[in-house]
Amino acid sequence: MNQPKKILLIQTASIGDVILFTPVLEKLHTHFPEATLHLLIKAGYESLFEEHPFISRIWLWHKQRNKYGNLLRLLINIRKEKFDMVVNAQRFASTGLITVLSGAKIRTGFDKNPFSFLYSRRIKHEIQKDGQHEVDRNLALITPFTDSTRQLPKLYPTTTHYEQVKAYKTNPFICIAPASLWFTKQFPEEKWIQFIQRLPAGLQVYILGSESEYDLCERIRMVSHHQPTINLAGRLSLLESAALMQDAIMNFVNDSAPMHLCSAVNAPTTAIFCSTIPEFGFGPLAGDSAIVQTHEKLSCRPCGLHGHQKCPEGHFKCALNIEIKQLLDRINLHD
Repeated sequence: MNQPKKILLIQTASIGDVILFTPVLEKLHTHFPEATLHLLIKAGYESLFEEHPFISRIWLWHKQRNKYGNLLRLLINIRKEKFDMVVNAQRFASTGLITVLSGAKIRTGFDKNPFSFLYSRRIKHEIQKDGQHEVDRNLALITPFTDSTRQLPKLYPTTTHYEQVKAYKTNPFICIAPASLWFTKQFPEEKWIQFIQRLPAGLQVYILGSESEYDLCERIRMVSHHQPTINLAGRLSLLESAALMQDAIMNFVNDSAPMHLCSAVNAPTTAIFCSTIPEFGFGPLAGDSAIVQTHEKLSCRPCGLHGHQKCPEGHFKCALNIEIKQLLDRINLHD
């Protein structure tokens, strides 16, 4: 294969999916260091790649307004770029159309995309309870052009990001990211409160989240009555959050985007899995990481890949039966 000079990578799904796609970026840069790398993501996530060391251009798909008009503009402009290779991790028709009409000679993606029959190479994508990680599924897209070694997610907080959170690092601290897009993937509010109430009185706690999650984080802070707890929801960017989490004693997260932020900067991670299971392949990848889940065997768990807005069985035992001691034990490891 001739060395590709210009490569487009596509992942327009959630923040977590984009982070789990970064190993593909890393490996392509390693094998083709002279190639120009472009990345197409959903508008709103571009701050993840602020001052990224080897991405030449970020393409944004604005899905919230004039979705298909913006898609057409992307199609036209991407075709003008004359890419040599397109790697598409997204499995919906819109990005398949971009891949096919890009004009690239090498077009690789997953077979679940409706346009994959027009790719030059397509890979089977299966989410089973076999433990294969999504990182490895993504890397399979480029194995014939690179190698079979594993690459972990990676993001690049800048000196500015570290400076922005430096003042929060004067004492040992833990971070808690209590929210999730899905109710059944979120450790319940009352359980977070119980956890904070059992923490050592002087331990600094930072609660992280987006601006829309501020109220949840503030209720947890207020009801916990744990004096050195600060609500930082909406006050930090994604890379600033990652820069803070990197130096925490421990980060407590759901099966959600903050878990993948931790993986991307190798931050200590305790990931709480409620309705979902790590065997689906979306678990934490940091060197110091552990999974907390109920010890009870539930016939209803997992109830789905992405979770639900309410427990289908009405009892939510997969979350409520998790013991607070399971979380506390992860701090004791670092006493």
